[in-house]
Amino acid sequence: MKFYKRVAIATLLVLQVIGAHAIDGYDLWLRMPMVTDGAKVTIDNPQIPETGNFDPQFAPIAISRSELNTFLHNTGRDVHLAIDAKAPADDGFTIKYGANRIDIKSASAVGVLYGAYHLLRLQQTGHLPKNGQTIKERPMSKYRLLNHWDNLNGTIERGFAGRSIFWSSKGDIVDENSARIQLYARANASIGINGTVLNNVNASPQMLTSERLDQVRRIARILAPYGIKVYLSVNFASPRALGDVSTADPLDPDVIRWWGNKVKEIYDAIPNFGGFLVKANSEGEPGPQDFGRTHVDGANMLADALKPYGGIVMWRAFVYAADSPDRANQAYDEFMPFDGKFRDNVILQVKNGPVDFQPREPIHPLFFSMKRTKVMPEFQITQEYLGESVHSVYLAPMWKEVTDEIDMSVGVAGVSNVGNSQNWCGNDLIQANWYAYGRLAWNKRLSSKQIADEFVRQTFTKEDQGVQTLTDLMLATHEACVNYMMPMGIHHIFAGGHHYGPEPWYAPRGVRVDWTPPYYHKADAFGMGFDRTTKGSNNVSQYPKKLAKLYNNVNTCPEKYLLWFHHVGWTQKLPCGETLWDRLCHKYDEGVRAAEGFVRTWERLKPYIDEERYEALRVKFDRQAKDAWWWRDACLLYFQTFSKLPFPQDCPPVRHDLQTLMQYHLRMDNYTAAPIDQLPD
Repeated sequence: MKFYKRVAIATLLVLQVIGAHAIDGYDLWLRMPMVTDGAKVTIDNPQIPETGNFDPQFAPIAISRSELNTFLHNTGRDVHLAIDAKAPADDGFTIKYGANRIDIKSASAVGVLYGAYHLLRLQQTGHLPKNGQTIKERPMSKYRLLNHWDNLNGTIERGFAGRSIFWSSKGDIVDENSARIQLYARANASIGINGTVLNNVNASPQMLTSERLDQVRRIARILAPYGIKVYLSVNFASPRALGDVSTADPLDPDVIRWWGNKVKEIYDAIPNFGGFLVKANSEGEPGPQDFGRTHVDGANMLADALKPYGGIVMWRAFVYAADSPDRANQAYDEFMPFDGKFRDNVILQVKNGPVDFQPREPIHPLFFSMKRTKVMPEFQITQEYLGESVHSVYLAPMWKEVTDEIDMSVGVAGVSNVGNSQNWCGNDLIQANWYAYGRLAWNKRLSSKQIADEFVRQTFTKEDQGVQTLTDLMLATHEACVNYMMPMGIHHIFAGGHHYGPEPWYAPRGVRVDWTPPYYHKADAFGMGFDRTTKGSNNVSQYPKKLAKLYNNVNTCPEKYLLWFHHVGWTQKLPCGETLWDRLCHKYDEGVRAAEGFVRTWERLKPYIDEERYEALRVKFDRQAKDAWWWRDACLLYFQTFSKLPFPQDCPPVRHDLQTLMQYHLRMDNYTAAPIDQLPD
């Protein structure tokens, strides 16, 4: 079958699915009504025929035409699509909105596709241009990737929305899921995402077998027409693990030859393959240090193998050892000596904060320090530490705390929350985080409010009052979550075995100390907090002088980071006028009140929300409010055993007792369904 016809038929089949089911979140932010009398769409490039065969690189043009023919209302203007060398490059585009025609131009076919989706977004949000207006867009990040922590047996590490859409314990599911994978590609292209890492960073060597690579090839063929390249996480010990070489030493000639041959095999099958993501010498994963080599040795060896094909290596900076006095120091200490020594196709992938995707962290110091190495931030879209798919937490405000301060021109990675649940994310409202991630990767200057407004108008309601109410709710959720979980810089006090609920007391024998909450909160009779000042672990010295000075002083350190950087006495007066203990109690109370307020706000939104999603989210908001009480009582009652202080008089009484909370453990098979039903409300 000719390529054009394949693309056209596949696109038509996908579009026919839209609207063929109840409102269940399956359509994401692409809930666009089909038009019967749409705008006339013409491709202006003569080398791209209206029908027949053409080079697959022009497939995005065919998709653009199909999308606009299907969903763009007839405004009395014909639409002209064109690849124009004088138009914006690097995936950018222009939309010229004239009195009689609309021109979408780009230097590339995929840029035209991004322009088509942007025009449809403007239509859906009620912001179509005025006559004579020209919109010019260009992405601010070159690599805009989703990282899937999907295992080859179909499970997803830190996934809370079902199983993998790519892999199955029964073997190959590419053909079975091809329509869903294409919808996934369409959703990503509509927000400018241009790359997908298909498997877990804790990678199995089996990912590089010929059988698996053939499955990758077929996935890549589905994604490529939407401008999406595939990448793979690789296990550094693959040469040895697959039985071909006796070592994985990156300087061994046989190892170098093995990787060269494997890369050639991949590119022979997938010419537009993107490259590798590597987690090495972290949490037990193999790496170059196992052979007395460095991160530079390992990354550069892989980079050299990929270089002839234009591939990149994303080398993760998430490293920490069990015997370190401060886990937050380790990535900086390990990578700063190598600044400027990595190949130009190596990108250091750095988590947004120095510990591990906590509800709030200061910016990772490597973003300020690595001046001669390409660096890209890694965010977590899946809510591993923020209530999973139960709590509705809009993460754009959290990410903006980082994106507003760092350079993202090289790229950005987001750990995906996509699974095979009907609504993709396990929660209709937190689809907004997938959407917001893509929009910020494209343009980090967009505000959290603007992105939320766009999402709500495309996904839930176009009624102004409903949009305003739901947008305000979304904007309040992250700060509320921080307050009822870990305010004032507290971090990593989650339960052992999962990261859903609180266990600030968790410290069993035999468990690595840096995997236990007391390592981080340091609560004692004097006070609490991790001393990272110049008198403590000296983490502050990893920051630029201005920030180091700010963080090092207990009186100038922002309250949101206070207990991250300081061990503060329970009765010490803070700049706000309250003691640490009283302030801590009040912050937890703020979080609980906000979570309970979300329930009431959601009830007011009932006239604007369809019945299916209204009821599903009503249950989740109710659960979130109950969980907020669980967090508040568990943390304050536990920390009270150290402070020996009463709750402030204006604090509500606790709902639970500490002994019951300490004896309660979630069942790992259903902890996202109804986590504390055995506890009193």
